[in-house]
Amino acid sequence: MSKTSRRLIFALMKDRMTPAVRMTGHSQRGQCAKRMSILDAAADVFCRQGFAAASIDEIAAVACVSRQTIYNHYREKETLFVAVVEDVMNRANAMLFSVLSAFPDDADNLEDDLTAFVVRLNKNCICNQDGKFLRKLVQTEGERYPHLFESWRQQGPGKLTTALSALLARLAQKGALVIDDFDVAARQFVALGNADLQMLTLFGGTPTDAELEKAARNAVRTFLRAYGRPAANKAGAQPQLAAVSG
Repeated sequence: MSKTSRRLIFALMKDRMTPAVRMTGHSQRGQCAKRMSILDAAADVFCRQGFAAASIDEIAAVACVSRQTIYNHYREKETLFVAVVEDVMNRANAMLFSVLSAFPDDADNLEDDLTAFVVRLNKNCICNQDGKFLRKLVQTEGERYPHLFESWRQQGPGKLTTALSALLARLAQKGALVIDDFDVAARQFVALGNADLQMLTLFGGTPTDAELEKAARNAVRTFLRAYGRPAANKAGAQPQLAAVSG
């Protein structure tokens, strides 16, 4: 067979294969889009109705798919709920690690740098849509259906405190902080950062930039009073003993 003939046959085979490959690609993208539509619709319905009251029919209507399509993808409502929580957790974790990358690395301007970090953490991870969604579901459904939140318990708050523990340890090694138990300090750091916002977020409110800044500043100042290295030690000065009159 000549080279020209082989090239011609290969070209014909390619032309015949391309539509099938293209259809497969379209089909996969279509399935992915449909799955995301179902997850978004389910998140909306679960958040409004709760797990028990949410119906597959309502989710199907919001997603603009058939009831059978949802069952084909997720088999049952419980499986769909777990998929929704995992989907939100994946987005939340991606945002979390983006925020953690901006954690201060030195003590040159520690109060301001930590304050800016807490503002970003609260704004992008705790008070954003995904954070509100998870908090509401845990509050309303966690006690009745604890097994549905197993992935959240394993992948959620624990990741934040573990990462913060390591970051605080790095600052302590550089002499910026004095901490005995980094895990405890990390949990306290998160709690302090959210302390002034709890009542607002409990009822679904969204703090303003000014409220975020004030809450973060209060949290960091309290944290540094507990764990900040004394100024005298930073400068290498020896503590002065008060004179005692005889």
